[in-house]
Amino acid sequence: MKRFQLVVGLVLVGLVVASAIVSLFWTPFDPIQVDGANRLRPPGWPHLLGTDGFGIDIVSQLLVGARATLLVGIVSVGVSAVVGVPLGMVAGQLGGWLDEVVMRAADIVYAFPALILAMLFASVWGASTVTAMAAIGISTIPAFARVSRAGALQVVASDFVLAARVSGTSRLGIAVRHVGPNIAPVVGVQASVVFALAILAEAALSYLGLGTPRSVPTWGNMLRQAQDQLFTAPLQSVWPGLAIALAVLGFNLLGDGLRDYLDPRLREVQ
Repeated sequence: MKRFQLVVGLVLVGLVVASAIVSLFWTPFDPIQVDGANRLRPPGWPHLLGTDGFGIDIVSQLLVGARATLLVGIVSVGVSAVVGVPLGMVAGQLGGWLDEVVMRAADIVYAFPALILAMLFASVWGASTVTAMAAIGISTIPAFARVSRAGALQVVASDFVLAARVSGTSRLGIAVRHVGPNIAPVVGVQASVVFALAILAEAALSYLGLGTPRSVPTWGNMLRQAQDQLFTAPLQSVWPGLAIALAVLGFNLLGDGLRDYLDPRLREVQ
């Protein structure tokens, strides 16, 4: 069952990645070209999933939307990991007042979810993809900090780290040679989970007009545009909603599968 989750997660994530890569070189139709003569076409040929209220092919928008989703997810998760993981490692290794400061700062950041931060950033710098990525990245820093701190505490208390200290290895050397490699699997699982949250946050921000500009095809923007035809053409909102749901499900299943696969205690239970 656990392997099945991992395989399904890999397949769903692979579909999203493949869609994004394909959109770099080819789309069935122009994803931003308005075609008034083909407004609200039902699924069929040549528009396999139909067209929206502007006559734009939905399949083409979904492909380009996958690219925007992955870009926001990669950048925001990368920012939060680059900041959160070192903070957690330092707090776990040094402890004391520094540990307390880092954890209390993480609690403060937890009070500002991505939507609130995006509103603050949009009021200062304007709504854009960059502000959305910054808001999502900052809001998820505490998750990486807490996970890496917990992992660092376990590694630091182990016998091989004690032996490294006795041999004269510096704190930086211990962090690079022992703490980092041992917490890498946990950080990878956390990155997968945070990636799913980033997809949801990006879609919500785009839907509210606080993320990617409306002229750029994203799954959130597609939902926003589809609300005008919710009763006349309900499929307009089904396709981007289904894409978001499958992408989030894929990354969550991937995270669960990686956790079970990388944790030897859970492997023994299977």
